[in-house]
Amino acid sequence: MREPSSPVCSLATHEGHDPQQELEVARWRRAERARLRAERMAMPVAARADWAAALIRHLEEGLPRWLGDPKGRVISGYWPIKGEADLRPWLAALDAAGAKVALPVVVTKAAPLVFRRWTPGMAMERGDWNIPVPPAEAEALRPDLALAPLVGWDGAGYRLGYGGGYFDRTLASLSPGGPFVVGVGLQAARLATVFPQWHDIPMSAIVTEEGVQVQVRQPLV
Repeated sequence: MREPSSPVCSLATHEGHDPQQELEVARWRRAERARLRAERMAMPVAARADWAAALIRHLEEGLPRWLGDPKGRVISGYWPIKGEADLRPWLAALDAAGAKVALPVVVTKAAPLVFRRWTPGMAMERGDWNIPVPPAEAEALRPDLALAPLVGWDGAGYRLGYGGGYFDRTLASLSPGGPFVVGVGLQAARLATVFPQWHDIPMSAIVTEEGVQVQVRQPLV
């Protein structure tokens, strides 16, 4: 485990905001985000495929405990970018098993994400960051379980993402009673802490190629 490289203070329970602390946290997170993304992008193709296959095995094992029978339930995935694990084969299998699969879409900048129904082979549009997304006429859904790709993560269940804040805004908008959120990432991306700030929301569980590492929320079943 890599220890934090800056003596910043956690803001998870900070009342009021110290601008200097926030600046130090933001600077540290940018540096860690860049480092972890570079390491992930440097993975050989075969290693990335093995990583995705291991994640799928652990997700298949965990799904009955977290959600029960997926038939008729809404499961949100993601379209892989920037070296993320490709879990689309698992999403396609869930669709075939009767689940409703959704993908997140940025409809309005700095606003919560919208989840649209996805089916294998459907015609896609280009969305934010040029990521393929389901078309505007696709059904909007509210996920029961959502996958969240991790750049970094810590033992308290907090996620280091890309820095846009979309996922935290979305989870806040769906609370209370929001989806069971499973962060998926690399074991090597674990940090001593991500220095969570007041607006950060922990994952319900975190899964890596080594299995379930964190579960901070009771399952939905």
